[in-house]
Amino acid sequence: MFEYQLHTIRHAEMLRRADDERLARDVRAARRAARRAAPQRAPEGRVDSREGRSGGGRVRFTRAA
Repeated sequence: MFEYQLHTIRHAEMLRRADDERLARDVRAARRAARRAAPQRAPEGRVDSREGRSGGGRVRFTRAA
């Protein structure tokens, strides 16, 4: 009987963990979709925008003199 109780406890814990992971995956997907759907505007006062650059706007090299 003790083994059966341990089994049911472990089973319930695994189901809770799977639900938590599924919820986290869904939240990440929703955030990703919201970012993609958001208009790509540069904030006020910013000259360059990320739209024209590849690599997400990250500067990889220093400026030449």
